[in-house]
Amino acid sequence: MNKPLAERLRPAKLEDYLSQQHLVGPNGSLQQALKVGIIPSLILWGPPGIGKTTLASIISKESNRPFYTLSAINSGVKDVREVIDKAKQSGGLFTQKNPILFIDEIHRFSKSQQDSLLGAVEKGWVTLIGATTENPSFEVIPALLSRCQVYILKPFSKEDLIKLLRRAISEDDIINKKSVTLKETEALLRLSGGDARKLLNIFELVVTTESTTSVEITNEMVLSKVQQNTVLYDKTGDQHYDIISAFIKSIRGSDPNGAVYWLARMIEGGEDVKFIARRLIISASEDIGNANPTALVIANNCFQAVTTIGYPESRIILSQCVTYLASSAKSNASYKAIGKAQQLVKQTGDLPVPLNLRNAPTQLMKEIGYGETYKYAHDYKGNFVEEEFLPDEIKGTTFYSPGESARETTIRKELKNKWGLKYNY
Repeated sequence: MNKPLAERLRPAKLEDYLSQQHLVGPNGSLQQALKVGIIPSLILWGPPGIGKTTLASIISKESNRPFYTLSAINSGVKDVREVIDKAKQSGGLFTQKNPILFIDEIHRFSKSQQDSLLGAVEKGWVTLIGATTENPSFEVIPALLSRCQVYILKPFSKEDLIKLLRRAISEDDIINKKSVTLKETEALLRLSGGDARKLLNIFELVVTTESTTSVEITNEMVLSKVQQNTVLYDKTGDQHYDIISAFIKSIRGSDPNGAVYWLARMIEGGEDVKFIARRLIISASEDIGNANPTALVIANNCFQAVTTIGYPESRIILSQCVTYLASSAKSNASYKAIGKAQQLVKQTGDLPVPLNLRNAPTQLMKEIGYGETYKYAHDYKGNFVEEEFLPDEIKGTTFYSPGESARETTIRKELKNKWGLKYNY
């Protein structure tokens, strides 16, 4: 049986590796590391189908090191220890030729599994290369993360992907048996979502299922072929970004039915439970905010619960949280407020802190007026006294404008009573 096109085109040399010039170009950090032969343990972070596995394999070949690979989906602590034992036998302590241990989807490793790697990485028995589509700051334990360099792989550009298609036409022994013309590429690029592996799989399907020896690729042709074979493109991770987008927009749009449907799609596709729960925390603050502050509490508790429980029971907790958030009152006022404040900071720079708000830990600071006129709110009726909390250059600027929900209407009235016409409430 033939290997998939993506596997057949997998580059074996760094010079054939597509994109990521900030890492593999003449002045790239990985290129420089390979030249001197000192490869640090590292985490490759980037979207699906960007070439993380390929890059790890090339690093191993070009540095002439033994290469061991594990997938976090089906490997446990026992598997990790067995591979480390093999690596210790094939490499030498404190040498530049210690083996490379590649772990795909390292974000799926539990804390205990990641802990089992620490000793081997620290003592130099292996050089760890982990691949992840998730932010390693959240998914890799601090002790392991501190021992690794994090390299961010950028999404492929449109030009990169078209170049990859042309490489398939000219270099692949199966594809070039036919005369293939790329008349239109928009459908291929859209369906692949920037995933090179998916792009090549779709392209191979379209070309090989065509009965003629002369194939002209058009958008209409690609869409008709893919629609007849939709099951091939509904696997874990293939629609990762589109589905999470539909999921969040359903919650924002107050449709619990749409939200729970997209939740089910992610669950059935094997999506990481923590990935879903983290998005719920963000949505609770960005889309609901002070219209219902309890939403953030529930979303955070949901994250803690599903992290502890895992599948399949966590689907129930996720469903409860999703339907609650979707049914809740909505407000993006807090989200807009920080955006306005950050934009003004970029425009105005480091404005001086007003003297009344400055800390005065030394006698000199007290003598020059630090904190001298500050009014302690709790000394006044209602725990409030009008004070200036912004630099003079931007005083009176309104960043937070409460929304129209019942709760935020109350907040607006209270703020207006306190501040009068100072702010635009």
